[in-house]
Amino acid sequence: MADATGATDARQAVADAHRREWAFVLAATVRVARELDLAEECVQEAYTAALTTWERDGIPDNPAAWLTTTAKRRAVDAIRRERTFRSKLPLLVEPEEAVDEFASEELDEQDQGQAVDPEDVVPDERLRLIFTCCHPALAQEAQLALTLRLVCGLSTPDVARALLVSEQTMAARITRAKKKISTARIPFRVPRPAELPDRLTAVLGVVHLLFTAGHTAPSGPALMRPDLADRALHLTRTLRGLMPDEPEVRGLLALILVTDARRATRTGADGRLLRLEEQDRSLWDRAALTEAHELIVAGLRTSRAGRYTLQAAIASLYAEAPTYEETDWPQIVALYDRLLSLWPSPVVALNRTVPLSMAHGPAVALAQVEALEQDGRLSRYHYLPAIKADLLQRLGRTNEAAAAYRQALELTGNEAEREFLAARLAGQKIRSGGPGRGTGGGGRVTTGI
Repeated sequence: MADATGATDARQAVADAHRREWAFVLAATVRVARELDLAEECVQEAYTAALTTWERDGIPDNPAAWLTTTAKRRAVDAIRRERTFRSKLPLLVEPEEAVDEFASEELDEQDQGQAVDPEDVVPDERLRLIFTCCHPALAQEAQLALTLRLVCGLSTPDVARALLVSEQTMAARITRAKKKISTARIPFRVPRPAELPDRLTAVLGVVHLLFTAGHTAPSGPALMRPDLADRALHLTRTLRGLMPDEPEVRGLLALILVTDARRATRTGADGRLLRLEEQDRSLWDRAALTEAHELIVAGLRTSRAGRYTLQAAIASLYAEAPTYEETDWPQIVALYDRLLSLWPSPVVALNRTVPLSMAHGPAVALAQVEALEQDGRLSRYHYLPAIKADLLQRLGRTNEAAAAYRQALELTGNEAEREFLAARLAGQKIRSGGPGRGTGGGGRVTTGI
């Protein structure tokens, strides 16, 4: 019988594999199961089996491979059971392809380390599944929801926070998307090269939201989820290799690089959230900033600079300033104006109010924040009351600022952000020269922290 230490190690290994490998295992299993619900069920069973097996036999050298093989074999077994059942009801079942043989052959080939489909043009299992979930037959909100939940491994509540809807709405949206894939018989295969551009916008949106969830976790004790940020960077680099001439792939890569360059300085040794003005700029990743700068310059030189390139340019201006006080606020506002004309998002408009407050004063910015508040589309977005609270504080309207901080706290699921907001609500000293909350990416990536 395994001792307590072995059981603890096994549980920790399974938890780590779930966090890092879920998306890969699911993507590989879908290629055998050909159906999302079955693939999910088989992957869950594989993780459950790992708890017992790894405690008894030890943790395998390659946990991901163990989990993938186990899940795929369970999928093959389920398909065989279903085919056996159907074969006994010939009058009720229409003829279908020999899925069993295909699944068995694919499983054998992958176990032997051979390429299943040499014509596949997307070299990453997770990216294949993202392209599948971003099928044009699905509505855009369904594409984002399904992919963030299944491929990126975010919980349904976290996906709901990322997309600013209720958990109930999100659960229903994911269920409908999976049903749509099943009823429309959307194939689980990599799109043909000619199909990739039509799905690229949705794929980039998914990867951007994945990075955002890693940059600032929707929930949990830590400010960041580095595993998600790293996964988003890997997927973007894979996309760059796949579609090197697409300017928005280049723009997204630049945005991730320039934003993630500050990762090591965004929290203190005690885990406390550090605002941009408090961060040690000498510790930022200069290699990443240099690579991002080259991508941004190349992107801005073309007439096809899109929203990710413009967001990257905004984030780069924040990063290039010698100090927070020396940030080129008017130029950032001007870039936001370009971004808004291209992408009239309420989140972009909210982000613009931060540099606007620095360039033209908090009263001007507050008027625009209040207009966005009346609009209602950001009613679940905790950064709106957080930014409003800071502007009110700078205007000396402390009672109203306290009410806004309380509203932001009610909407915030990340514990590091909650502690930051609670400290400000409690009346910690606030610097008079800058906002306590800054956003500079244009989407949901925040560059003020």
